[in-house]
Amino acid sequence: MTEPLTIAIDGPSGSGKSSVARAVAQRLGVGYLDTGAMYRALTWWCLEHGIDLADTSVVAEAARSLPLEQSTDPSAPVVSVGGTDVTDAIRTSAVSTAVSAVATNREVRPVLQALQRDLMARIADATGGVVAEGRDITTVVAPDARVRILLTASEEARLRRRSTELHGSADAAAVEATRDQVVRRDRQDSTVSQFEDAAEGVVLVDTSDLTLEGSIEAVLDVVAGATGDDAS
Repeated sequence: MTEPLTIAIDGPSGSGKSSVARAVAQRLGVGYLDTGAMYRALTWWCLEHGIDLADTSVVAEAARSLPLEQSTDPSAPVVSVGGTDVTDAIRTSAVSTAVSAVATNREVRPVLQALQRDLMARIADATGGVVAEGRDITTVVAPDARVRILLTASEEARLRRRSTELHGSADAAAVEATRDQVVRRDRQDSTVSQFEDAAEGVVLVDTSDLTLEGSIEAVLDVVAGATGDDAS
């Protein structure tokens, strides 16, 4: 049997990871895993149940028992916790502001990383492959992935994209309203995760001056080069 195609994509906030990873998974006909959604879902759960995010051990215990379900279809990335659809709820400002406290919890990360490895294997077996994106995917979660990519972009480009996503505009006011969330989160997350420099064997793809379609094609080119196939 042909070995499932595993693609790991890391990168900072606003680099285009999620949009590009979903599109690549769709075009290749394989499953998709948004690992960042796991940290957001856990953050939502803790906030919903009044768990102090500063209590690292309690949050880690919540991670071990989190009733999380994620769809693997890149065209419909639904996230549910305890039977509640939180796909939209985990993208609110309240969760975005608090998620770094969970993502930088050194007791939580190994728990969710083990889950990510398990899910990647199951998705790949079920669909013939998986595109997983987030933090530490290329180095900690899936260092043996067939394709490993660090998707990056300039701070200006990342702020513009995230501002458009959150506020529907990339004007000066909207960008400034987004700056703290993007820059602060990357700074905090970088204390526990390596996503700013490509590790050995990881291909760097800079999307600063690329459209979404251009970014997708750039990643598909990397996949084609690694597999010897025309991925597009």
